[in-house]
Amino acid sequence: QVQLVESGGGLVQAGGSLRLSCVASGSIFSIAAMGWYRQAPGKLRDLVAAITSGGRTNYADAVKGRFTISRDYAKNTVYLQLNSLKPEDTAVYYCNVKGRSTWYQEYDGWGQGTQVTVSS
Repeated sequence: QVQLVESGGGLVQAGGSLRLSCVASGSIFSIAAMGWYRQAPGKLRDLVAAITSGGRTNYADAVKGRFTISRDYAKNTVYLQLNSLKPEDTAVYYCNVKGRSTWYQEYDGWGQGTQVTVSS
């Protein structure tokens, strides 16, 4: 079984910064990609940023130039650095991991979510 534990959310003023972390542990055979999604009240869960095992990154247009995703392969940890935060960035941020829990079984899991609130 795979566990995803997020940390780093909180309340920050507009223009401020936060750093989110997500550690994947347990029965992990391999990880193909790690990413962050967010969901604001009454809205769908949308991709914020993702990073593949090869280091390729993908960002939502709304966060390009402000957020940076990175990964520590040895620690199975993904980070999201959030800079120049805006009130519209307020949401619950979820970690997502795609890979395999065994050599024959795919895995696509979610963390419990961490709240990011940006005040104006």
